[in-house]
Amino acid sequence: MGKILGAIILLSALAAGIAIYYFQVYGFYTEVEPRGADDVMLTSMASGEREPIPYDAFRAIDADSSPIRYRACFSTRQSLDALDETFAPYEGAAPRVAPGWFDCFDAEEIGDALADGSALAFLGQRNIEYGIDRVVAVFDDGRGFVWHEINDCGDKTYDGSPVDETCPDRPN
Repeated sequence: MGKILGAIILLSALAAGIAIYYFQVYGFYTEVEPRGADDVMLTSMASGEREPIPYDAFRAIDADSSPIRYRACFSTRQSLDALDETFAPYEGAAPRVAPGWFDCFDAEEIGDALADGSALAFLGQRNIEYGIDRVVAVFDDGRGFVWHEINDCGDKTYDGSPVDETCPDRPN
């Protein structure tokens, strides 16, 4: 009887582990269909408004389960120097790892390129959702990547710290 009970517990744990892995890596993600010019937008330093940049080869994934699961890849003909002169930088950008099956997005490569200056990070949109910024990184060879990061207001909200006057009102 003990062996049967042990086998049932072991098989249940194995099934739960497989299910958790599947849902984390595959289950919640969906491919995002390109919507047009607003897929890749950067915030202008001059106006503070979001502006589209020319792009192609757009691929993206997202999940309703978390606002930071968005990842996208694209390419652009616009030079990195032109982007750097026109659009707001994003300080401290740190790309999050994408599921292995979304092979165009390599967070380690992007992070290394941001560190060595062969890629630059720009503000796509501040507070795309409360406490979450959209970040766009572009390599000097025209490859581009988009992801969401928790900003300072989000950090404060999620860890329970009081938010200051620089944070927008949180919607109900």
